[in-house]
Amino acid sequence: MKALVLNGPGAPFDLTDVPDPVAGPGEAVVKVLACGSGLTIQHYKIGRSIIDYPRIIGHEITGEIVEVGAGVAGLAVGDAVTAYYYLSCGYCPRCLQNLEPMCENSGGNVGKHCDGGYAEFMKLPAHLFLKLPDGLDYKAHPAEVGVICDAIATPYKVNRRTRTAVGETVAVFGAGGGLGIHQVMMSKWAGARVIAVDTKANKFDACRQAGADEVVDASDGRVVEAIMDLTDGKGADVAIDYVSANITLEQSVKCLGVKGRMVTLGGSGEKFEVDSMDLLVKELDVLGSRYVTRAEIMASLELVARGDVWPLVTEKRPMAEAEEVHEMVEKGEVIGRAALLIG
Repeated sequence: MKALVLNGPGAPFDLTDVPDPVAGPGEAVVKVLACGSGLTIQHYKIGRSIIDYPRIIGHEITGEIVEVGAGVAGLAVGDAVTAYYYLSCGYCPRCLQNLEPMCENSGGNVGKHCDGGYAEFMKLPAHLFLKLPDGLDYKAHPAEVGVICDAIATPYKVNRRTRTAVGETVAVFGAGGGLGIHQVMMSKWAGARVIAVDTKANKFDACRQAGADEVVDASDGRVVEAIMDLTDGKGADVAIDYVSANITLEQSVKCLGVKGRMVTLGGSGEKFEVDSMDLLVKELDVLGSRYVTRAEIMASLELVARGDVWPLVTEKRPMAEAEEVHEMVEKGEVIGRAALLIG
């Protein structure tokens, strides 16, 4: 099969022939139709996140089952599927409590600790493939369907973590990014008033089209003041930080009003200061949110199938143009999401 192989950090993709995967017991193989090209796997490519090389990266897939191994139930050849990103076991107490991102026996991540979706075929433990619901025209829109498992599912979970309610004000930090713009979309879907915060003014029109009621240019450093002005001094009910730099983390807490909730997803690991008196007086919640559960992916797939929301994928390229796509991702030039068309 054809695959895009990474042979080292920062190396260009090697579009080459590699052996087809074969399903063992409990495994399944899919023919990959499309795979999302997000910032997470760009970190793998450039070497900011450590992986073992050579590796085939990618995990946001649309595919069709072509082989199932012994003992596999619930999947059949021809089923249309997407994939779960975490190599969760499916049977430990946390998995059984619908907490797969915190699996006690996690094997890591698809495309990082095992080969992923930048290839014509991909093999995984069968329980990590999720069947697509009726109503999703995955053949006509493989790129959009493939990114649902992250671009839509992640903000869907955030809405649940923050308990976003109709009529509340939500400030999205990093709103112009691939996840941020979908958070704008999903917060608007939840009935909120949405303030998009970003440093890239050229992405503000896209944020407005996604549902932002107001935009704040963070490049002048007056983010908290701007949000307070837009809320008549009351502050935001929810602040969602997809940047998670020291400055944005502190701004996102400071811009909250009474009973405000802040959630961070950026995973940068930066430390920041919070005024404990603000936490006390306003009764604030400071939250973290990891990747989603399989159930949240299924719910997100259903939302798209019903027509409630639709992923924004503006760059769809063949495998041969993967290098150009990742350069755009690295520079932050993609509006919404990018994806490779594989099969």
